[in-house]
Amino acid sequence: MDNPVLFAINSTFATVARGLQAVPGSGIAINYIKDSYQNDPFRVVLELGLAIYAIKYMLSKKYRIDQNDVQLTEKEIDELITEWQPEPLVQTLSDIQRMELEKTQVIVGAQGPKPKVLSSGKNLLNLASANYLGYTTNEDIKEKAIETLHKYGVGSCGPPGFYGTLDVHIDLEKDIARFLGTESSIIYAQGFSTISSVIAAFSKRGDIIVADDGCNFAILKGTQISRSVIKWFKHNDMADLERVLESIHFETLTHKKRPLTRRFIVTEGLFQNYGDIAPLDKIMELKHKYKYRVILDESSSFGVLGKTGRGLTEVFDISPKNVDMIVGSMANTLAAAGGFCAGPKEVIDHQRLSGQAFVFSASIPAMLTVCASEAIKILGTPQGVKLLKELQDNSATFRNIMLGAPQWIELSSAAGSPILHLRFPQAALAATGVSTRDDEKLLLQEIVDEVAIKDSILITRAKYVEHQELHLPRPSIRISICATHTKKEVEKAAQAIKTAFGKALSRRK
Repeated sequence: MDNPVLFAINSTFATVARGLQAVPGSGIAINYIKDSYQNDPFRVVLELGLAIYAIKYMLSKKYRIDQNDVQLTEKEIDELITEWQPEPLVQTLSDIQRMELEKTQVIVGAQGPKPKVLSSGKNLLNLASANYLGYTTNEDIKEKAIETLHKYGVGSCGPPGFYGTLDVHIDLEKDIARFLGTESSIIYAQGFSTISSVIAAFSKRGDIIVADDGCNFAILKGTQISRSVIKWFKHNDMADLERVLESIHFETLTHKKRPLTRRFIVTEGLFQNYGDIAPLDKIMELKHKYKYRVILDESSSFGVLGKTGRGLTEVFDISPKNVDMIVGSMANTLAAAGGFCAGPKEVIDHQRLSGQAFVFSASIPAMLTVCASEAIKILGTPQGVKLLKELQDNSATFRNIMLGAPQWIELSSAAGSPILHLRFPQAALAATGVSTRDDEKLLLQEIVDEVAIKDSILITRAKYVEHQELHLPRPSIRISICATHTKKEVEKAAQAIKTAFGKALSRRK
């Protein structure tokens, strides 16, 4: 070959080819590459483009973040440091917040129907705690708790999916499912995070949640965490619920949105912020009509409503299997801790991997788990039925006395509900010049303080995370009735509170 350059190139390629052919299996690889590029020209163009881009990127000028930094002198740096003021770790308390801290009653010793408070050293009739059936002082439950503590210790120290599941946890899940009449159930370590975790486990971005605007704060957080499309309907207004469902249906047809989007109706059984109950029969009708799933939060109604405490499904004679998810807290009626979700087996099993509060939280201590199981067993006995009857009688007694003062007390509650909210009527407040929310709180706090000092009654104002609430209820005094109080005690407390409401208004006139 006359040209020495071409001869050198040809010799180099020949040497490389012989070297590659000497490698075992190289012939198969060379034929595969040759066939791939011959039969797929798009691949050749794509890989050449990527190679060119990589070479260009490696040879391009490197960008330095600090190129445009402003150079400060030592004097300027010292001046900026001197002028800088750090933000406080805790914001300055408002007058209302300071008042709430000063007025908070501290219970000394065990809680119960008549706990002892630190401020006066007296035992007060407790109408502030959600101890509806008096299980916090039940001796049988106490004995079981002590036995379990000696056997299992204080806590499991691990999440349920790792090594935190004990036999008592499995037994409690079976007890809840058996008591409610559902296929399966799952327990969570914290009552507040149960409903928010359940909602977020099933409803995702793009799904639709239609919720009652009177729902509690935990439900609000669950809807926000899910990042779903949230539609609110007026509290317990079934006409407005149907309007919202119809508008979603019309929008889906008009804009041809995904017809298979997951859709949920979320409501409470017994509303914590209002004391009334949801019309579950009407909700179930709309569920079937518009093809929605229902998530029912029975945190306040489980163990309280119905002949045997099975909640709203028992009140309306609806099969629990027709409700997609029944969620509840074990920290109220059952005097334990944590929460549960009951429903079909596939719904429950899904949460064992997708329920964040289940996966990432240590399981409930065995002692509290056994307390919940024992409380459920009592509900199904004549003793439990008797307690429920006494609770409903006490609630009716308190409610009837309050209904006798419509001029200065506005009662928010359903018949048979152990939760009662007492507020001043708007007209009565206007007549006394009370116009702001803080003034209304101070007026209610006067009643709380007066009945504690004069009548030895422990009550409390309803508290809210006000800057995060979307639908903030009006200030109120929340009464929690207990079955272990006598009728005479309930009557005396109701009369004292009614009198205190009237005096508070008369002092402002």
